[in-house]
Amino acid sequence: MNEKIKEFLDKKKKAVDGSGEVGRNKQHAKGKLTARERIGLLFDDDTFVETNLFVETNATSFGMENKRTSGDGVITGYGMVDGRPVCAMAQDFTFMGGALGEMNAQKIVNVMQMAYKTGMPFITLNDSGGARIQEGVNSLKGYGDIFYLNTRVSGVIPQISAIMGPCAGGAVYSPAITDFIFMVEKTSNMCITGTKVIKAVTGEDVSIEQLGGASVHNSVSGVAHFKSPTEKDCINQIKLLLSYLPSNNKAKCIKKEVPNWQLQKDKRLNDIVPDTNNKPYNMLEIIDRVMDKRSVFQVHKGYAPNIITAFARLDGSPIGIIANQPKHMAGCLEINASDKGARFVRFCDCFNIPVITFTDVPGYLPGVSQEHGGIIRHGAKLLYAFAEATVPKINVITRKSYGGAYVSMNSMHLGADFVFAWPSAEVAVMGAEGAVDLLFFKELKNSDNPQELRKEKLEQYRSELCNPYEAAKHGFITDIIIPEDTRETLITALDMIKDKEDVLPDKKHGNIPL
Repeated sequence: MNEKIKEFLDKKKKAVDGSGEVGRNKQHAKGKLTARERIGLLFDDDTFVETNLFVETNATSFGMENKRTSGDGVITGYGMVDGRPVCAMAQDFTFMGGALGEMNAQKIVNVMQMAYKTGMPFITLNDSGGARIQEGVNSLKGYGDIFYLNTRVSGVIPQISAIMGPCAGGAVYSPAITDFIFMVEKTSNMCITGTKVIKAVTGEDVSIEQLGGASVHNSVSGVAHFKSPTEKDCINQIKLLLSYLPSNNKAKCIKKEVPNWQLQKDKRLNDIVPDTNNKPYNMLEIIDRVMDKRSVFQVHKGYAPNIITAFARLDGSPIGIIANQPKHMAGCLEINASDKGARFVRFCDCFNIPVITFTDVPGYLPGVSQEHGGIIRHGAKLLYAFAEATVPKINVITRKSYGGAYVSMNSMHLGADFVFAWPSAEVAVMGAEGAVDLLFFKELKNSDNPQELRKEKLEQYRSELCNPYEAAKHGFITDIIIPEDTRETLITALDMIKDKEDVLPDKKHGNIPL
């Protein structure tokens, strides 16, 4: 028996060692950690349990019979992350460039099924050149099996992808289906086709960083949600994100204790919104002062900055935030902002995270490129997401809320439970200047003193329509509140509706305007 145990321990040591010092040195030379080093950073000390360590490829074509190794180029297992159970996989680039084959994929599927059955978040640490050409259609089958499970468990458990090296071809679609994508600057990239193929087919000469680097996907394409300077920072960011999320769609988020001093009113909120409605200000300053101190964690920070999406804590409880950002494009809604906001709302709804909206929106961005790009379809995604969401929904109108954008930004007409407005709020079809020019075009044209008449009509429009009181008269605003009372008001309101039940009609699923 002792000999059998020794044989097992020797085999395990060899399997765990993988490509050994040579492989580790190659990864480090590229500025990357190994798969096992990444797993070590992610999981609490001595809690990770590896699964399917001795799995090997079944392939024999093109020399694959000579490339068999235990683990088959991917580490899978489960353990504790900040005291919570989590499942994960980490691709090992030191073995065949982390390429995915049939048995390699089966290991990933096995741990995904474990995460689904037990209600654990699933994290992938991606570092792979793509499918194993030597295994042909079996490697493609492996991708298909993973995509299928990604889709089936979506909305049941949080799925988080970290790109820590190349991610090309079919490999990009699993991260794309997951809830959040993290990337590491300078060492990670994502693309459907490589730079050589693009050069050959289109003649475009582009570097891999320009094509699919972390900065590109965080600010231009919107594919990724976070970027970090190092892998260690990336993993720490993943842990921070997890702290806001429940383990599954039936679990509750973890509430933290809040010091008593945070209950004090912040009178500086009264002075943030400018007196003139066309002057920019930073909506993040309002959010930071209303939420628990140092709890705001932005999502998609570099993409469509005219809308803010973030997790935060309010009186210790995690919430999702959607907010217009007057600093960028006056907080207009457009194609990218609509997509960004809609996806975030739907994620929060999947996992029962209340949504609070801070609204200061002049409308949808006008222009031929927006119309031709499908702003009608994209803009509809945001209103669809809010209307579909059954979680507690609260809206705070800080200043402008005009036209269709007023409706789309979590209005009571889309099912908001509470809508609060500051005295500075302007709820109307459009701003006073535009409305007066349209309504009184003939009078202004024929007037002997058009400037005086315009001033008179502007005052009339603002007094009668462009304020929060008209909407409040009709019951579309729950209450008008002083800015310094916002935190207390939101805490009380959220406590009242935290256990609300809102059941959707019996149907297979809706048809969101994708």
